[in-house]
Amino acid sequence: MAQPDSPVRPARPPLPRSGSDPVRPGYLQGTLDGLFTGDQVPDDLPLFRTTFVVVDLETTGGAPDGGGITEIGAVKVCGGEELGTLATLVNPDQPIPPFITVLTGITQAMLLPAPRIAEVLPSFLEFIRGAVLVAHNAPYDVGFLKAACAQLGQPWPNPRVLDTAALARRVLTRDEVPNRKLGTLAAYFRTSRQPSHRALDDAQATVDVLHGLIARLAGHGVRTIGEAIEFARAVTPTQRRKRYLADGLPKAPGVYIFRAADDRPLYVGTSGDIATRVRSYFTAAEKRARMSEMLAAAERVEAIECAHALEAEVRELRLIAAHAPPYNRRSKFPERKVWLKLTSEPYPRLSVVRQLAPDDDAYLGPFTSRRGAELAAAGIHDAVPLRQCTHKLSTRTVTPACALAELGRCAAPCEHRISPAEYERTATIPLRVATMEDPQVVVDALLARIEVLAAEHRYEEAATVRGRLTAVLRATLRMQRLAGLTRIAELAAARRTETGGWELVVVRHGRLAGAATAAPGVHPRPVLDLVRATAETVLPGHGPVPSASAEESERILAWLERPETRLVEVSAGWASPVRGAARFRDLLAKAESASSAQVSTERL
Repeated sequence: MAQPDSPVRPARPPLPRSGSDPVRPGYLQGTLDGLFTGDQVPDDLPLFRTTFVVVDLETTGGAPDGGGITEIGAVKVCGGEELGTLATLVNPDQPIPPFITVLTGITQAMLLPAPRIAEVLPSFLEFIRGAVLVAHNAPYDVGFLKAACAQLGQPWPNPRVLDTAALARRVLTRDEVPNRKLGTLAAYFRTSRQPSHRALDDAQATVDVLHGLIARLAGHGVRTIGEAIEFARAVTPTQRRKRYLADGLPKAPGVYIFRAADDRPLYVGTSGDIATRVRSYFTAAEKRARMSEMLAAAERVEAIECAHALEAEVRELRLIAAHAPPYNRRSKFPERKVWLKLTSEPYPRLSVVRQLAPDDDAYLGPFTSRRGAELAAAGIHDAVPLRQCTHKLSTRTVTPACALAELGRCAAPCEHRISPAEYERTATIPLRVATMEDPQVVVDALLARIEVLAAEHRYEEAATVRGRLTAVLRATLRMQRLAGLTRIAELAAARRTETGGWELVVVRHGRLAGAATAAPGVHPRPVLDLVRATAETVLPGHGPVPSASAEESERILAWLERPETRLVEVSAGWASPVRGAARFRDLLAKAESASSAQVSTERL
């Protein structure tokens, strides 16, 4: 096999070795989808004008780990004309397995005088510069090359990659070829050279196979390199037929809406680049079955440009809540959120409700499900002596007591064993304090209960109580964070963009009332004043989320709490309770981690 007369020396020496063991980088071979990420060659370049480098490697047969390459063969072609070849044996610094020698004919003696990969790799990377890399079963060959680059500290140039095996699976039927092996395809296309398990021979055979496959692509309407790469990936006929829906969309942040023939919203999404995101639905990267069904019903895509990502996220939430698109799963039914509230009667109790009334003064939530609310209620009942019955009690009429009173777990207000004032002091006030200010009483009671159960080896019961503690803390923390923001009548904030401009927001009672972006070089203050003057009027309301959904206020909170965000003006103090649930964040994280570990163990 011909070798380069004077291989180019590497820019840096090989990585140091310890004894005889080479340094091995942490590398995992990628999949076919992960190869098509290069951007040196434009998508719209016609195939007849595209420069291809067809490569084949012979290896020791192991996994891609930076070594193991025994031979490289590469052929550069463009428009059917051969522009050059590169072929060399490579000393892998490791023994050649006997079965590899039998398969390829490459012996240990042949490799001893050959250059090492550190000497060959720079020449090869220069050879493929500006070209599309082609290989048969590309993930294998590219995996070895990327691992070698990683081991030597050489940056991988990230070329566009076309896999002839994947392309053959899309172009040729089982009636034409029984399989997609290189030898089978070479026989089918009657290539001038037959593969022989030697790198250059196999690369030259792959060139002829590539040309045969390209000739078949015209019948599928594939004429550019971008279309060929996408065609090689398993794009469905529906995706290919509906690809025109992505045409003409803006490359800007915003919301996109897939609409049916009757203009009904099917799916709502958001992205920092609408055009790129919508285009991804028509590639092989989109594998969700429900999205395939949605694309089949979609007739057009509507784009709503937004000032920045936060406005896009908020608009997405509002559109999903307003239209409940059938293919969106999250945030579709905000009205289904539930609350735990203290009823207004002489002996109050906890009740699960859909909405809070203006006179409700003790509550917890919102919860995403009734089950979550009931779990938190059970935790509160473990800590606070609230009655659990659902009867409406009177201060005049006595009602027979239930079993909880006989067990000493209820003060039996139904039989007037406790006065309304005493019930207020021992049950109602502790609940108000725990939810609105300091949940210490609930935390202490539930932790004590867990310790007792654990000491008695009643671990399943202890896990149940831990789940209740988690539900109470999570809901209390969430509610107190929301209340801190939503009580503010107006808040103005700004954040620097990567290009030097400013993202601006005006928030009123936890609702995004206005948004804009000040371009680089434009003073943000006049822009912010204009946003405030034209912002939505938001009236105050009752509860921690009076004017927006909890999800919207939490998206705003996440944006405001980023280190780079600057508060410009606040109409009132933004604060949380000094001894609020936030001080139990670590405890909550431990409880959630323990619950996750338990679930994982139960699934084994």
